Amino acid sequence: MCCPSVRRARTPAGSRDNLTDVYFTDRGIEELSARRGEEQVSLEWLAQHLRTFVDLHPELETPIERLATWLARLDDDED
Repeated sequence: MCCPSVRRARTPAGSRDNLTDVYFTDRGIEELSARRGEEQVSLEWLAQHLRTFVDLHPELETPIERLATWLARLDDDED
């Protein structure tokens, strides 16, 4: 088994309709939504917590950098 943390892939469009299994990482996303979904935070707050996370887990610097860059560029025109 190549990817034990992945139980079932999403549909090509990214829809979660009719899926009973989710990505392992979705558990954390679902927990975040359930526990803190009503809160509002600033992007500065998020950036500071991402920096702290990378300080604690430097081996995850690249994926955090990619996530931060992706979030920063969400509204950019795709050429």
